[in-house]
Amino acid sequence: MNTANKITMLRIVLIPVFLAALYIDFPGSHYVAMGIFIVAALTDIVDGYIARHHNQVTNFGKFMDPLADKILAFSAMLWFTECGLIPAWVVLIVIVREFMVTALRLIASDNGRVIAAAISGKIKTVVTMVCLAVMFLPLMQWMVYACIAAITITTLVSGIEYFIKNKDILNLKK
Repeated sequence: MNTANKITMLRIVLIPVFLAALYIDFPGSHYVAMGIFIVAALTDIVDGYIARHHNQVTNFGKFMDPLADKILAFSAMLWFTECGLIPAWVVLIVIVREFMVTALRLIASDNGRVIAAAISGKIKTVVTMVCLAVMFLPLMQWMVYACIAAITITTLVSGIEYFIKNKDILNLKK
């Protein structure tokens, strides 16, 4: 397993550690969880850099890297939903967008095409991870709403962009 893939696996291993820090209540546990979340989120930048700049792009990485991002983000969002900070409909929008873009990519792949990650999708990921990390801090209510709005808007915009740019894929017949 190459270095980039090992870093992706580290992110996956950190997810249950992150969740344990959230659910095992001890002094400062939320800050420990926030730290773990930030480290896990930053591994995405590191493994991407290593994979591209050291020619370590693999099928494993192409599959597991975005999956690890989604599991990490969903873990935090669901916890915030459980705590009453993020409404369930926001998480549903994020989940539906992810399933729809994945379905679009599968249809494209089935027809011999690859849909590269769009800049709006990368922005969505960064905004989501930053907002989720910030939400571990004691914030004024308007800041929580701003984070929720940023996550929702970037999710919707990036999902719509994927479908507009690739609408021809839906008309392909194998």
